Amino acid sequence: MKRKIFILLLTIFTKAAMAQGDWTFKTESEGIKVYSNTKSALKVKPIKVECTFNATAAQIAAALIDVKNYPDWVYKTKITTLVKQVSATDLFYYSEINMPWPAQNRDFAAHITATQAADTKVITVDAPSVANLVPEKEGIVRVKKSTGKWVLAPAVNNQTQVTYYLQLEPDGGAPAWLINLFLSDGPVQSFKKLKRQVQKAAYKNAALPFK
Repeated sequence: MKRKIFILLLTIFTKAAMAQGDWTFKTESEGIKVYSNTKSALKVKPIKVECTFNATAAQIAAALIDVKNYPDWVYKTKITTLVKQVSATDLFYYSEINMPWPAQNRDFAAHITATQAADTKVITVDAPSVANLVPEKEGIVRVKKSTGKWVLAPAVNNQTQVTYYLQLEPDGGAPAWLINLFLSDGPVQSFKKLKRQVQKAAYKNAALPFK
């Protein structure tokens, strides 16, 4: 019951934060735009990333739920492990992230679900953290509260407008400025690699319940 209440409150809080218009432009590279919610009361500011991909929404969704290959493109990801597969679009996974000195590595477990709106064909991939899914490890700081969300909106000529939101509480005593710096560069590097990743045949031909 406590876990359900926590997830509900976290979802409400995240949706409110994402709906706010207090996004400040931070940087842009190769059409990848990064924004930060500088008015947020959180020490580590929520971020939003926008970019247009030359790929279908289904292709991108296929890459996002292929967690075993996250080290190929997700910034500083050391390892990812599938914990539980509920369905083709619903799974739980564990990941460890390499952090810059002097911070310790972080890890987390998350629950990914991908859904598609029947009318707009927009695919939404939600990935909130699940704090107690995997036992904590010595020497690695557990990220207990985080929410990631991808919104994949089909555009013309098989392109997709991608919007990504991330909000987290990193814990472990690392200075907020270091985490914020990490989050500024990370999304740009991840998006650049993801653009290449989604062009692989495995994602173009993925058998997912999306149109």
